[in-house]
Amino acid sequence: MTFRCALACLLALAASTMFAQDAGRKKQDDPAQIGNRDVGKGVNLYSIEKEMALGKQLAEEVRRQAKVVEDPLISEYVNRIGQNLARNSDAKVPFTFQVIEGNSPNAFALPGGYVFVYTALLKIANEEDELAAAMAHEIAHVAARHMTRQATKSQIINLAGTAGGVILGGGIGGAVARQGAGVGIPAAILHFTRKDESEADYLGVQYLYAAGYDPNGAISIFEKLESLERKQPGTVARIFSTHPMDATRIQKTEQEIGRILPAKAEYVVNTSEYTAIRQRLISQQERKKAADDGRPQLRTRQDAGEQPGEDRPTVRRRDLVE
Repeated sequence: MTFRCALACLLALAASTMFAQDAGRKKQDDPAQIGNRDVGKGVNLYSIEKEMALGKQLAEEVRRQAKVVEDPLISEYVNRIGQNLARNSDAKVPFTFQVIEGNSPNAFALPGGYVFVYTALLKIANEEDELAAAMAHEIAHVAARHMTRQATKSQIINLAGTAGGVILGGGIGGAVARQGAGVGIPAAILHFTRKDESEADYLGVQYLYAAGYDPNGAISIFEKLESLERKQPGTVARIFSTHPMDATRIQKTEQEIGRILPAKAEYVVNTSEYTAIRQRLISQQERKKAADDGRPQLRTRQDAGEQPGEDRPTVRRRDLVE
């Protein structure tokens, strides 16, 4: 092969690669392509099956260490929100959503579709689209396979200096990180880069939008978390996040919403059912705190058996801003 021919082949290969990357970026920018794009590409020693098995193992450990909210109305409703978001995501695994007790207003995801929502997040999220936004962000981490991709990098680094070492997708050892309600999870799983968090923000607002919610719910909950962190440093910090919530991150998400999401005539912002579920949780926690403090307890109509969601939820619409 002549030098000129070889150069032409290299240029053609480079052009083809650039075209493929550009096409991939265009797909990732188009919410209409959700489900038809591979957002989890990258070096990964874990098959989908192995990733799901790892997530199941870690989720069982979380359930042993944390206090899971057993109220069937609360757990079913949060799971329903999550399943709607998951159906409108790029994820290729089934999802499980559970609520756990915790004073940190956030949620976290494990490999293979296991998502845990802290009670404090429901308390700070006044509207359903805010809770959905936080959950969509975690679903995006799963869809992009951030956990096992980071674990893969950790294993490669650990094995890089081993003479004759063979890299296999084995177990994850090493340091254990603790967060939220004192739940211990391998640090390799919980370490997200700035790029990972940015991608989860970007994909999360698309999933929120595709599920019918106002994507500005993401801005609203981000602003609440940023304000809370500013007032009480460490309150919402996540051991696995190297990209804290700040004004720059919020502004970037606002710009992306305006750039890639076509305007809709109406969005779901809140429902009467969510309001009832949230109040049910708050009432339960207040009664528990009163009992722990030895104070008298007052029963309400809802405590006596009124069940939220029996009537058709009332959806408040947010008008488009011209």
